Amino acid sequence: MDKYDVKLLAKAARDMDEVYYYIAEEFKEPGAAEQMADLLEDAIFGLDELPYRGAVRKTGAFANRGYRQLFIKNFTIVYRIDEEKKMVIIVTVRYTPSNF
Repeated sequence: MDKYDVKLLAKAARDMDEVYYYIAEEFKEPGAAEQMADLLEDAIFGLDELPYRGAVRKTGAFANRGYRQLFIKNFTIVYRIDEEKKMVIIVTVRYTPSNF
């Protein structure tokens, strides 16, 4: 089985930071923020072995353009796969109920 490289775009990295800081600062729950960050990171970097496990995105932003999505708790990880480079590119991480 081929392994894929996983790359976070700058936007996705900022999204991850925002998730952490929102939970840690707004809810005053740094422990919960750390746990959520760990869950998201585990899911993202787990795509190195199973990049096609996320569903094809059919609604909202990035729909019907070859992007995939993975749901982790209340968050959606949107990514695409570059099969030629054997790379998974994380585009964004969003709070799921948002309209994007």
